[in-house]
Amino acid sequence: MKRAIAVAAALVAAASISVVVSGLAFADDQHSLAAVTKSATARYHDLDVAKAAGYELLPDAAGIICIDNQPVGGMGVHYAKGSLVGNPAIDPEHPEALVYAPNAAGQLKLAALEYVVFQAAWDATHSSRPSLFGREFDLTPFPNRFGLPAFYSLHAWVWEPNSDGLLEPWNPRVHC
Repeated sequence: MKRAIAVAAALVAAASISVVVSGLAFADDQHSLAAVTKSATARYHDLDVAKAAGYELLPDAAGIICIDNQPVGGMGVHYAKGSLVGNPAIDPEHPEALVYAPNAAGQLKLAALEYVVFQAAWDATHSSRPSLFGREFDLTPFPNRFGLPAFYSLHAWVWEPNSDGLLEPWNPRVHC
């Protein structure tokens, strides 16, 4: 809970930072995007490496660690990097969160990347929602299960196939 509040505070404080989006953000070829993001995030298959890089467990406000919405699907376990979440820049190679899904043995495996920006920070300098990989971000209003201010997010299931689509929030193959 304390970390969620700290992440929220950092995001709100970052509203004045300019947005940096690489040219890759506008590509429509999802296969190419998956290849580039996989190259940039492959080292995070090792959760210890992700933790050493500053990604920290982000449970929801009720303390739930693995996010599930059956029968629609699941997301898994989120690890967020506060310095990225607190920055409204969107960079395909530096996701704000890494999402790990438990396998059949209960071990966490890197499944998706998540890009996050607080709505207030984004809307202060933009007239439309953020987009990446040719898709607009989803809006999670306040109040929400994380106890965070309203935020935009986009999941990219580059490590775990998603029959609903590479950029859909819920993955039917993920179960907590």
